[in-house]
Amino acid sequence: MKTTKHQFALCLNNETYEASLICGKVYAVLPDLRAAKDHLLRVIDEDGEDYLFPADLFALVDFAPKVEKKLLAIAHAA
Repeated sequence: MKTTKHQFALCLNNETYEASLICGKVYAVLPDLRAAKDHLLRVIDEDGEDYLFPADLFALVDFAPKVEKKLLAIAHAA
């Protein structure tokens, strides 16, 4: 069975984006190949909306499937 891999990013720097991002917080990332070509990530921010942010503000992180499921449930509940 093929599982969908979700992507998450840890915010390392929120300079100039203090209202949208919290340093040290893990955010869900939506796939966006065009944005990636411009070194951007489509991140679901503090308002629950997806926006493009410079990729260098984040470190991509992997979690076990059980943790991913919990993180996605938390994100959808907010």
